[in-house]
Amino acid sequence: MPAADLSIRPAGEADVPAVLALIRALAEYENAAPGAVTITEALLREAMFGAPRAVEVLLASLGWELAGFAMFFHNFSSWRGRRGIFLEDLFVRPEMRRKGVGRALLGELARIALARNCARIEWLVVDWNQPAIDFYRSLGATPLGEWTTFRMGSPALEALAASEPRQ
Repeated sequence: MPAADLSIRPAGEADVPAVLALIRALAEYENAAPGAVTITEALLREAMFGAPRAVEVLLASLGWELAGFAMFFHNFSSWRGRRGIFLEDLFVRPEMRRKGVGRALLGELARIALARNCARIEWLVVDWNQPAIDFYRSLGATPLGEWTTFRMGSPALEALAASEPRQ
């Protein structure tokens, strides 16, 4: 049961510094390498409020304290013929956990997905984060064990882009 003073709202432009602080806190929680977070306030502001908008952010507060966030964007299911939501980040500050914050953020995201006629919400979770995995399963989410996530970053991205197309 969420705390009575728990609120969820879309982030506004004035919230960009707070969102960046939460992104850095998430990276610290996930034991990211120093310097792994390279996004700036300007880049984040452009992603959140530029045209076209790349991401949306929900903020959770307990009383006057910022408790966590959910960052998401739309994807598309070619099989279902409908948009979906990809949850890029869900983070609740450790001292705010077990107070209904994560559930409230995901509940609001579910309401957004339904209002926008989305087919599904998808996300990734690191395999060592068993508390998160257990939490997601308790909500009825199921892992897609038969799928492998691939990522291409620099320098492979640049090398592929610079390669000659096959004739």
